Amino acid sequence: MVESQSQQLQGYTIRPNHKQKFRPSAVSAIIKKILADRLTGVVYQPDLASQTTRELADEIKASVKNLDLSRYKIAVHVVIGEMRGEGVRMGCRCLWDADTDSMAQETFMNVSE
Repeated sequence: MVESQSQQLQGYTIRPNHKQKFRPSAVSAIIKKILADRLTGVVYQPDLASQTTRELADEIKASVKNLDLSRYKIAVHVVIGEMRGEGVRMGCRCLWDADTDSMAQETFMNVSE
């Protein structure tokens, strides 16, 4: 019985091949472009921040999925806040495979009034 399970699992790929590995630089470039296109010159409005974060997250996720990263689950976290000279610290925990998992992040600061 163990042998038949082993034979079935031999055809299942657990790790992505080299061409399908997550490339943080490519993903960061996508994120940077989307943030610049959508947020340049936009004035912070607290009542629209929730909707804008959802729209940005959906757009970023759709663009990253176009990179053919089929072996990955893509999680997008967007935070929008007003710059008033206060600091913000955020944390996140994930199960991580150091050989294959990675992350990309980008920060956009707007100087609109």
